[in-house]
Amino acid sequence: MEKEKKAGIGGDHYIPYGERTGNESIVYFTRDLSAAGLIRMYEKIKENLTGKVAVKLHTGEQHGPNIIPRPWVKELMEKEIPGAAIVETNTYYEGDRYTTEDHRKTLEVNGWTFAPVDIMDEEGTVMLPVKGGKWFTEMSVGSHQTHYDSMLVLTHFKGHVQGGFGGSNKNIGIGCADGRIGKAMIHTWPGKDQWSIAKEEFMERMTESSKATVDYFGKHIAFINVMRNMSVSCDCEG
Repeated sequence: MEKEKKAGIGGDHYIPYGERTGNESIVYFTRDLSAAGLIRMYEKIKENLTGKVAVKLHTGEQHGPNIIPRPWVKELMEKEIPGAAIVETNTYYEGDRYTTEDHRKTLEVNGWTFAPVDIMDEEGTVMLPVKGGKWFTEMSVGSHQTHYDSMLVLTHFKGHVQGGFGGSNKNIGIGCADGRIGKAMIHTWPGKDQWSIAKEEFMERMTESSKATVDYFGKHIAFINVMRNMSVSCDCEG
């Protein structure tokens, strides 16, 4: 009989530095919130972004006020990664990006017209393994994710109403999961309300979804978080 799964609690538990395991992250910081600052950060972390590069960012609902300024992204992509594509998936909730057709209209309204935009679940899904997961052994993502060799996770850092910090974790954990299967796996208990999974369990599921994408790209993934016009909580998909 399978052991009942329970979400972790007590997130304030402190692990002394000397007892921690795993590799240390290399983190760079700048106060220069501009296209030039973004490019300088990219130049610090671009070493393993090779081959066909996906730029995963949140393109926003129509007229969304807090997305990364398009001119910054345009300058970065034109100068540093001209062959890259912006990648997104459709949303789980009904709105401006629920269907591929509406999503493309929203992209045009919001000005994401200077580079190719690949809605990764437009033509279906693929299951990626979740190594060592508690909730999942695999996660459903947009099938086009497997068309790329590397991923730049370019994130407008914000919170999440159910998951606390969002940041890059939300950008790929929710934002790479496809709009019907993957996002439902994270958000919904079968037969219950659409948003029936919340708080610690939701955060764990979202993180395991992120792990599927991180494991898929291996060393060929890098992260930039832009902390600008931050919202405390957000009820929208990545």
